[in-house]
Amino acid sequence: MLRVERIKVSYDEVPALHEVSFKVEKGQIVSIVGANGAGKSTILRAVSNILSLDEGAIYFDDQRLDQVPPHQVVDLGVAHVPEGRRLFARLTVKQNLILGAYTRKSQEHREKTLRHLFQLFPILEQRQNQRAGTLSGGEQQMLAIARGMMSQPKLLMLDEPSMGIMPKLITEIFEMIRRVNREEGLTILLVEQNVQEALELAHYAYVLQTGRMVMEGKPADLLQTDMIKKAYLGL
Repeated sequence: MLRVERIKVSYDEVPALHEVSFKVEKGQIVSIVGANGAGKSTILRAVSNILSLDEGAIYFDDQRLDQVPPHQVVDLGVAHVPEGRRLFARLTVKQNLILGAYTRKSQEHREKTLRHLFQLFPILEQRQNQRAGTLSGGEQQMLAIARGMMSQPKLLMLDEPSMGIMPKLITEIFEMIRRVNREEGLTILLVEQNVQEALELAHYAYVLQTGRMVMEGKPADLLQTDMIKKAYLGL
């Protein structure tokens, strides 16, 4: 579904990603884990074409994403839930959701999608007339994910969904992501510094360090490596 081939990305001529390659198969949850500042968010911005590539190529269903503007990336079926959620705090939950349905296809089915998401996330239906800024951190993350789903994507990209969430709610957020993948069949690309949770959630995973992919494999295998145990799990 998604193929990222040897991409290089820079900020003001300072390299941030060095020949990064990975792929996401349809129906999978793929996690990219690494420390803060490793370049995880840069990968998602590159896939969304918010950042231009210095080298390499990005394909989605054989369409070159790096050659189309960001709004067409969304039209092709890629939704990006950014780090920090980026909700419109003064707008209601329902208004935030409606803003997620701005493609022609999603506008045609907006009310049906909205009803479906309210069934999937009952708390959002209960809070639909409440301002987004008054929600708890976990509820805001749920809203951000649901807003991403309003465009009816084929691929949902999640940037650090555990950030700013109370520890006791992090497991709940990851279980919600698992349920969306399992019940909706939605393919998910997750970037996350909460390595344990992200690996336990994924079907396949990559490890990013200082802009380079240094390891990949099945999550259960990665969790047994000395590198993951020492560098990320404190064992």
